[in-house]
Amino acid sequence: MLGLLVGILVFAGVMLVVLGLSGSGRSGGISARLERYAAGKTEMTPSATTPQKSAGLGDLLAQSVALARLNRVVEQRDFGANLARDIARADLKLKPGEFMALWAATALAVPTVFLILSVVLAPLGTIPALIMGLVIGLFLPRMWLGRRRAGRLNAFNKQLPDTITLLANALRAGSSFLQAIEMVVREAQPPVTVEFGRVVREVNLGLAFDVALENMVRRVRSDDLELMATAITIQHQVGGNLAEILDSIAFTIRERVRIKGEIRSLTAQQRMSGYVVAGMPIFLMLLLMVIAPGFMKPMFQNPPGLFGLPAGLILLGLGGFLMFIGFILIRRIVAIEV
Repeated sequence: MLGLLVGILVFAGVMLVVLGLSGSGRSGGISARLERYAAGKTEMTPSATTPQKSAGLGDLLAQSVALARLNRVVEQRDFGANLARDIARADLKLKPGEFMALWAATALAVPTVFLILSVVLAPLGTIPALIMGLVIGLFLPRMWLGRRRAGRLNAFNKQLPDTITLLANALRAGSSFLQAIEMVVREAQPPVTVEFGRVVREVNLGLAFDVALENMVRRVRSDDLELMATAITIQHQVGGNLAEILDSIAFTIRERVRIKGEIRSLTAQQRMSGYVVAGMPIFLMLLLMVIAPGFMKPMFQNPPGLFGLPAGLILLGLGGFLMFIGFILIRRIVAIEV
């Protein structure tokens, strides 16, 4: 019970830090305000007639100078810049420091949940189970970020052919390219409207149009969008009929999306086999720990030992590593580039 109480207190403390980080650094200088404007974030000014709400615990922690400095230090590091880019591609309203605090909270939350469940399922309170929970907690935020980023990119690529066709039709109607982008912002759906709207705001702030397009390509990281941006940049330099160029690009992207869909359908069984091969041993081990808790105990006993650790634990680690390698190889085999 003492370990359970300590785990709950540690988890609560980390969540308080997350609440503080979630509001830190919101009132930066001119650069921060311009960045928020380019990203489409408007800053609400409280009216004189609006009653002021009492500051909560999260607001009080957000005013901490130490937390604000921590967030600035993280953003200035290389890994912080890479993390900020990944967060922007996933369209999350978080800062790198906030995400890292959430990361730490998740790493502690999963073992804490295991400790709570150990009241009913005793094997979850063992040291190997807690270590496994810590590893799961470390991987979950990155997996969630990667899936959200991939989902947003997939949605963007699916909407891009219709968006390019809309741009071409607007150009044929006599609109300028910036007016055509504004029409896309009004008529299309997110995430296309979010990215193209940011291009319009950056151009209105005085940024060159080519640079604004390059920023969008860097944020989205889509090969199809890069093809469109390259064609537009070349057309601006050498001239030509941009509407016809966009029609050709839209046709190429549609065919690529169609072929990718066919490949995904043909490789569905192989991808599912990878999930089954990787997940079934873990499921069986957890099932055995629930049905017969004493069945797995010899795996964690020393002797027999190897390098000072239980031999069963080393075998489990080796088996998990080989399963992970097999899963990665299956994913590589079915990942066919178009």
